[in-house]
Amino acid sequence: MAFVIFLVPCFVVSTDMAFSCQDSDDFVGASSPGDIIIGGLFAVHSEMLHPDEEPIKPVIQNCAGFEIQVFLQTLAMIHAIETINNSTLLSGVTLGYEIYDTCAEVTKAMASALRFLSKFNSSENAVEFKCNYSDYIPRVKAVTGASYSEVSMAVSRLLALQLIPQVSPASSAEILSDKIRFPSFFRTIPSDFHQTRAMTHLIYESGWNWIGVIATDDDNGRFALESFGVQAMVNNVCIAFKEMLPAYLSDSTFHTKVDQAIEKIVKETGVNVIVVFMRQFHVLKLFKKAIERNVNKIWIASDNWSAAVKISTIPNIRQLGTVVGFGFKSGDISSFQEFLRNLHEKPTKNNKFLREYIMLLSVCAHLEYHDFQTCIANQSQDDLLENDGSKPQFWRDDFLNANVEPGFIHRTMLAVYAIAHAIKRQCKDRDCKDPSAFAPWELLEELKNVTVIDADKEVKFDSNGDMSTSYDVLLWKEIDGHMEITTMAEYDAEKGGFIFEDEEKKKDFLALKKVQSTCSQHCRPGQVKKVTESPHTCCYECVYCPENHYSNQTDMDYCHRCNNKTYWAPINSTTCYRKTIYFLAWTDWFAIFLLFLSAFGVVLVLSICVIFTKNLDTPVVKASGGLTVCYIILFSHFLIFLSTVFFIDVPTEFKCKTRQALFGISFTLCISCILIKSLKILLAFSFDPKLQNFLKCMYKPIPTVVTCTGIQVIICTSWLIFRTPFVNQNFSIPRAIILECNEGSIVAFGIMLGYISALAFICFIFAFKGRKLPENYNEAKFITFGMLIYFIAWIVFIPVYATTFGKYLPAVEIIVVLISNYGILCCTFLPKCYIIIYKQETNTKSAFLKMVYTYSSKSAGSVAVSQVSLDSKSSSLQATIADSCKTENDSVNGSCHFQVPGQPLIKGKVLPKNAARTMVRKRVSSI
Repeated sequence: MAFVIFLVPCFVVSTDMAFSCQDSDDFVGASSPGDIIIGGLFAVHSEMLHPDEEPIKPVIQNCAGFEIQVFLQTLAMIHAIETINNSTLLSGVTLGYEIYDTCAEVTKAMASALRFLSKFNSSENAVEFKCNYSDYIPRVKAVTGASYSEVSMAVSRLLALQLIPQVSPASSAEILSDKIRFPSFFRTIPSDFHQTRAMTHLIYESGWNWIGVIATDDDNGRFALESFGVQAMVNNVCIAFKEMLPAYLSDSTFHTKVDQAIEKIVKETGVNVIVVFMRQFHVLKLFKKAIERNVNKIWIASDNWSAAVKISTIPNIRQLGTVVGFGFKSGDISSFQEFLRNLHEKPTKNNKFLREYIMLLSVCAHLEYHDFQTCIANQSQDDLLENDGSKPQFWRDDFLNANVEPGFIHRTMLAVYAIAHAIKRQCKDRDCKDPSAFAPWELLEELKNVTVIDADKEVKFDSNGDMSTSYDVLLWKEIDGHMEITTMAEYDAEKGGFIFEDEEKKKDFLALKKVQSTCSQHCRPGQVKKVTESPHTCCYECVYCPENHYSNQTDMDYCHRCNNKTYWAPINSTTCYRKTIYFLAWTDWFAIFLLFLSAFGVVLVLSICVIFTKNLDTPVVKASGGLTVCYIILFSHFLIFLSTVFFIDVPTEFKCKTRQALFGISFTLCISCILIKSLKILLAFSFDPKLQNFLKCMYKPIPTVVTCTGIQVIICTSWLIFRTPFVNQNFSIPRAIILECNEGSIVAFGIMLGYISALAFICFIFAFKGRKLPENYNEAKFITFGMLIYFIAWIVFIPVYATTFGKYLPAVEIIVVLISNYGILCCTFLPKCYIIIYKQETNTKSAFLKMVYTYSSKSAGSVAVSQVSLDSKSSSLQATIADSCKTENDSVNGSCHFQVPGQPLIKGKVLPKNAARTMVRKRVSSI
């Protein structure tokens, strides 16, 4: 490069007169006469030179930094106009052009715009002031350009004064879609809104959310940055830093700002993706510095430089990492490429740009490709001698073709064709060879409705003056040691999605995801983002979802809540799990055990029934109340055992209603029958007259049983009608649903149990009164013990039932039911069965009479004579006194003196021996 810098001054002589502006005609870069003139504004040079002397004078200066890509756009405009003139599109009307170099400066562009506004055929090139420009004929009918949005904004405001149509192939700032501020502006590209949305979609699809942005500090850069910021926010992408570089290379702070930007990139190690909204010459400077600092990132290119060959051919460009960009969709430009091959045959008299390029070829011809390109870019107009138009010794048409950016070339030609079609519509009924045939504002109206055929498709400007098109997603890919700009995908601006031609290109797209560019690590499913003190939402901590919450995607902002009634989730869960439904199933070991006990109880009941049926005529069976009473009691026990079945397996409405009612009524029937037996036993062996009378009134077996049982039936029926039990889902256990029966009314449940307890207590009192019966006939004592078992079981049941929950809650009640049922059954019938089976000698009539006689004989000396045991034809009192006198040997002449404790002395005659036997028989018959 040092050799190049030394060599260039040897071939050229510096002069200010080479390309300086002496008059208005010198200001034109390229021109051609025609019936209708179209203006052109292109930044053929990247900067305008500024004088060092003071004071600064209002002089249009020369420019430096020849831009091959923009020069090619001027040639595309010329080629399009020549093609139209050689076609039948305008039928005899010739288009001319005047193309000006803006040097990427608003000031110089506005000077060109003033030239456009000057009156046609005016020798003074003056712009007349008018209140109404409807009949004013300016120098041009329409303008193509400019290259940069900032320049287009300024020029468009001037052109809007006369409503001269301006069609830009490159200015993409979103603000230019505002037809109130820019009423005469059109463009053959979409606005930056679509480009920034495409960029954020790419970033989002690649899993990046922590990126840096570098933009040019001009209107285009600022508006693009603003639009990108909005789109980034929508897609949850955070901008770690923003760096703005001066818009002009001549700015004294430019290199300092570049260094600061590189330092920021190096410092932010978590940022691996950089979005760049800059002009090509800015990117060139930035990348050269980045290569020196060994920066390796993913660079997302805007349409300004995504297809820039002069950047892709920088030495060691591969060290920068991966470049992914968005370029305008191209069309067929084969005719233009042919035009370039024949460019050396074109005259240069009216094309200063072409003359300058030829001189640059002469100066830089000896250099290799990249050095050749650098040499061209580094020359200024002040460094070149005025050339006589002689051709260089060789023509490098391959260089021009290699630097073609198809998107911009196609859009430039499309802009010219759009203007030509609008002119065609204007010239239908007019003689357009006359420059005053129509005014620019009339052409503006035609442009709003014009339709152009592009690649067999009709394209037109929308209401914002934009021409909708898709983007090519470009990937800079090293092939055979050279960096090639390849098309990776197509972005549909309308649908907002990426389209791939084949799987290989899709793999290239997916490979971008391997690079991480996040402020925080991605939160896995099961985790949720917790915002830290950082102002950026992309910087967060990953915390586990709490219990009963879940997240099933990465980087979720919140955890979804499970339906607590039917689902649950552990901590750090990615899904909700259906709660396990629990109930006391048939297959549960405890349920099987309880069912076994119930089945055994049923077998025991049936066995007792068989035993009693076979021994129907024995005293023990008769003393038990007879077979009917025993059957009723045993049937009650059977129903109680059967009721336990309804406590097991899936609760249903029928089971919930049946189990308590069946148990309550059956138990009440059982206790009622036992109560009658207790009354009967007490009545038979009681010698207290007052008690005998009371018991005699109470002892009405059938009415008593029916009444006691009927009351329970009424209680249960009312319960089932007004507060019926129902199936309930208990969600108190976090990970389970307990299916259980809700009793409907605890009060009704308590009344039912309380009523049974009241009957049992009465039965217990009566049985307790008769606990001292004969040894071989001690049923009352066993009934007392059975009732005690019942009370103990149900007293324990209340606190246990109240504190127990879960699927084994029904088992608690089953256990209590079985204990109380077994207790009463065993105490009531097993002693009798024992006597029937193992004490058969005591189960005879004689043995039974002897037992009663012995008990009566012992009892008569200590209690008053029972009047109930005597019928109307005999007196127990006499028999008892006689028996007693005989025992004590106190009789004198048939007389006896007998005193009952607490009673006055009784005197009477001694009864005959057969009188005592008569009393015993009467008592047995009463039993």
